Amino acid sequence: MMAPMAREENRATTSTRIRTPEAPTPVRPSPRAWTTRLLIAGIVLTALNLRPAITSLGALLEEVRDALGMSGSVAGLLTSVPPLCFAVFGVTAPRLARRFGPAAVVCAGMVAIAAGLLIRPFTGGTAGFLAASALTLMGIAVSNVLMPVIVKRWFPDRVGSMTGLYSMALALGTASAAAVTVPMTEALGGSWQTGLAVWGGLGAAAVLPWLPFVRDRGTTHAQDAHARVDDRGTAPARDAHARVDAPRLRVTRSRTAWALAVYFGLQATGAYITMGWMAQIFRDSGVHAGTAGLLLAVTMVMGVPLAFVIPRLATRLPHQGPIVLALGVCGLAGYAGLYLAPAGGSWLWALLLGISNCSFPLALTMVGMRARSSAGVAQLSGFAQSTGYLISIPGPLLVGVLYQHSGGWGLPIALMAGLMIPQMAVGVLAGRDRTVEDEATR
Repeated sequence: MMAPMAREENRATTSTRIRTPEAPTPVRPSPRAWTTRLLIAGIVLTALNLRPAITSLGALLEEVRDALGMSGSVAGLLTSVPPLCFAVFGVTAPRLARRFGPAAVVCAGMVAIAAGLLIRPFTGGTAGFLAASALTLMGIAVSNVLMPVIVKRWFPDRVGSMTGLYSMALALGTASAAAVTVPMTEALGGSWQTGLAVWGGLGAAAVLPWLPFVRDRGTTHAQDAHARVDDRGTAPARDAHARVDAPRLRVTRSRTAWALAVYFGLQATGAYITMGWMAQIFRDSGVHAGTAGLLLAVTMVMGVPLAFVIPRLATRLPHQGPIVLALGVCGLAGYAGLYLAPAGGSWLWALLLGISNCSFPLALTMVGMRARSSAGVAQLSGFAQSTGYLISIPGPLLVGVLYQHSGGWGLPIALMAGLMIPQMAVGVLAGRDRTVEDEATR
């Protein structure tokens, strides 16, 4: 009798122990939840820093030219530096990510952005200004390439929404720098050096969220984030995206990769011409400098809502060609208006060109859709962006040369409009429902 009673007591005790965790306890965020929130904060802050170095300079380009004694051709070279650096340094991003982890590389990129922005206004000459700009653009280049990788790796079931969030933040940072640089410079005493250097503080803030992930090489944090983000996923789904160091693809064998690279290059050409020269176009047509900066901000701010809508729409369509064509038509209309009546319809032209510039988040979304894994996205992103930025290098420089030698904006604007036609054609090819893994292994 005693033995059965003892067994009953043990079962009762065991039952009590099993039921104990079901008692109400204070709710606290899990480490996985904090990891995910920190990653999202890092993505947003990184995106905010990827364009102010360029659009803040565009708003004060005339003051910088006068202070440093730049000709129109040299200023055109200055506006060509961003795509050159993106091409040169962007190609190294996948290799650096395999060795150090993408989060560590992005963190280092934010350090480079902050340092370059703080240094370049005070170098005292054109050569130093270009060198410090190159340091900043190096940080932007590696972060540009690795953002789609980070989204695909940590948020594989939310590529559209996370790309949209990242693109919205990028557009917001771009527009904010264009809109507030001139009035902020005036409020700080009128010094263009201070107006440019102040954006280094935003870069310094973006370093902080990545610090906990600096030692990550693609295992623990990636799996934790997947467990948090992909609650309905299975272990194979997580494993498929957990690492960046998968076997390399021969991306150059893929027609889709080449189409995407050319599309990326042509849209980047238009974007950097716009960021570098659009404010000057309006100023030369009689628009006040502050208003010209606001017009550039309108062009950039259109990316905030549309950068969230377009990626989500693109991921729901089997073919992204219709979106490519719609954006291209808006660009052609904007350039036509800029040619015929730059001051009269300035707000409308800025609006249309802002819609057209949303081909950038569309290109990023297609990078994430045209490869199956984070490893494939890393290689495709590095190839498409590096090749694309190489293609875009001559555009801003050629605009500066044409502007100086023709004495007006007619030829440069005609060049911008003419480039929109091949951009639409290759964009339709890049939007086909294919993956580079299939094409590269045929």
